[in-house]
Amino acid sequence: MGYDLAAISNLLTQGLKAFESVADATALEELRREYLGGKGHVKAILGGIKDVPKEQRGEYGKAANVLNARITEAFQAAQARVGSTAAARPGIDLTKPGKRREIGHAHIITQTIEEIVEIFQRIGFSQVEGPEVEDEFHNFDALNIPAGHPAREEADNFYLQLNAPDWEAKPVPMLLRSQTSTIQIRTMESRKPPVRVIAPGRVYRPDTVDATHHFMFHQIEGLAIAEDLHFGDLKAVLELFVREYFGPETRMRFRPHYFPFTEPSAEVDIDCQMFKHLKKPWLEVLGCGMVDPNVLQAVGYDPEKYTGFAFGMGVERIAMLKHRIGDIRHFTTNDMRFLGQF
Repeated sequence: MGYDLAAISNLLTQGLKAFESVADATALEELRREYLGGKGHVKAILGGIKDVPKEQRGEYGKAANVLNARITEAFQAAQARVGSTAAARPGIDLTKPGKRREIGHAHIITQTIEEIVEIFQRIGFSQVEGPEVEDEFHNFDALNIPAGHPAREEADNFYLQLNAPDWEAKPVPMLLRSQTSTIQIRTMESRKPPVRVIAPGRVYRPDTVDATHHFMFHQIEGLAIAEDLHFGDLKAVLELFVREYFGPETRMRFRPHYFPFTEPSAEVDIDCQMFKHLKKPWLEVLGCGMVDPNVLQAVGYDPEKYTGFAFGMGVERIAMLKHRIGDIRHFTTNDMRFLGQF
């Protein structure tokens, strides 16, 4: 623009006229950039004040400031009249209804765990956790699963190759835990009786993935240790659970079974309205038993003084039964069409 005051006057006249006649927000944004933008006319004139001869600088500066103020006012007035590009950006139809923002919620597996844990917490069980990478003592030895037992085969576990400490000649055998019973062992090691805990968590087994099997799934196990606990106490606790979770009319039965870490052991079958669609009179839902004395000895408890019971169930199985889910793989595919149902 040089130092021509007439040019400033003409620019003001043109700018005011342009802002007064602008018809939409997009055109207004273009005008703003042309006049008030970082490389616009007004900025150029204001920036040129320093180069004006001293005797002319006062008059030029006054005209430049008037231009800036008047053009800014004209822009603000036009903006109030036609809106901004943020409200009328190309491709946005303001007449369309807004999009609903989906609110997240807990995964169905988490919901199932929380429901089960809450029932046991009501009768004094506290929730505990433990590491998913375990040593052989906590995963096998302390649970009365000796060396050579088929459950310890490499084909049935995820063993990890770890470096051995300097004083050992071979690597320390570690594995991804194959059961949440390991949490029970660690809890008993760190607490004196009485103990009453519920332990949910992920477990890992190298199963072929299909509709009912997965290499990673969830278990919930419970443990109670005290003086003079007996099988009747176990029965009372599990009766409360199945009626609270599966319905007050639920019937249950204990069927003899074998587990290395409990003796006697049993599986629990139930008959309830929730599973009538399966057309089976009895459905197995969990395993249980009195804690084997060898397990108590392994953690330093006196089996002559203390007794206890334990139970465990698969979370995916419970969720699949309750919600009529036919494929365990649905839990891990992150399909929102599936997850959004719960």
